[in-house]
Amino acid sequence: MMKALEESTERMVNARWMRGGTSKCWAFDAEELNSFGIEVDVLLPRIFGSPDPRQLDGVGGGTSTTSKALIVERSSDDDCDIIYTFAQVRIDEARVDWGSNCGNCSAAVGLYAIERGWVEIRGDVTEIRTRNTNTGQIIIQSIPTPGGRLPAEGTETIPGTVFAGHRVDLGFLSPEGMTTGALLPAGEPRTSLAIPERRQVTVSLIDAGAPLVMINANDLGLESTEFDRWPSLIEDRLGELEDFRRSAAEAMGLASPGEEAERAVPKLGIVGATALPDADIQVLMLSMGKPHPAMPITGSVGVTIAALTPETTVAQALRGPVSDAVRIRIPSGVLKSNVYDRKDGRIVTVRRTSRTLALAQLPVPNIDD
Repeated sequence: MMKALEESTERMVNARWMRGGTSKCWAFDAEELNSFGIEVDVLLPRIFGSPDPRQLDGVGGGTSTTSKALIVERSSDDDCDIIYTFAQVRIDEARVDWGSNCGNCSAAVGLYAIERGWVEIRGDVTEIRTRNTNTGQIIIQSIPTPGGRLPAEGTETIPGTVFAGHRVDLGFLSPEGMTTGALLPAGEPRTSLAIPERRQVTVSLIDAGAPLVMINANDLGLESTEFDRWPSLIEDRLGELEDFRRSAAEAMGLASPGEEAERAVPKLGIVGATALPDADIQVLMLSMGKPHPAMPITGSVGVTIAALTPETTVAQALRGPVSDAVRIRIPSGVLKSNVYDRKDGRIVTVRRTSRTLALAQLPVPNIDD
């Protein structure tokens, strides 16, 4: 068996299994992944084991936060060091969604580049400029490298993780309108969505970090005091929420009437007021139609910008004024984002962690045309 495996090394692809924030992803060298002559849309679902709810015959994790891939390459452009594409591999279908970025997995890109020797370590903190091809977003990643070295192990922890990782400060540069061309794709801070035979809801459609549709919890009959129960309380309403999300996709110009919307965008979130003294707001996001156990980081960027935009559903739910920082209560704790201006634009920063879990050679299956 080992001899047969060794003889088939030309059909192996190198990959790193990495945790970025509260997600896990497989990171691939773009040049190597494309060298097999197989469409990535076909190859990734086979490698991940889709379609199958367990992804039993592949390396997918069977959940939306663990069925993800990064395709990474060095850049020759002046505005960034690394270029990467995020792939959300569907579980129940042999399909890949390319319509959005994943902020959590983005936190693994800078570490991947340092560990591969693709970027030079620069002093006690190494700043890596990355560009996400899904959105065109520039994300500046700052990773501590004390004494000009990457520590053998990270020591930073964040809500939603068990073990420490390398600290990664993600800075989303000028994130407004990266997908649709406008911060408020509907033209107003709030708009109404109506589904046939369903009641109408007022939402905010926001494009910052990722396209978002934010529904006030009160419109869904959810009490702010029951935040811990929101995930279970909406379990039997996921179909209704998906209908609203698809309607929002049309309103944002992300899908034509009657056309299927990408599962990954727009992202849908439920927002409400909070009485916690260490939080300004509370948010439950959905990921691929299911309650997210923490929060998509691109979602936190959008929520932050929405909090600073008057009359949005997010701004209306704030427990008090915010200016340069927003503390968001999420199912796993409190996530803090910061906003400040620099000479190349406004930047929203969120602290994440990242670690490499394994180095692997994954068999490339024979796929018939």
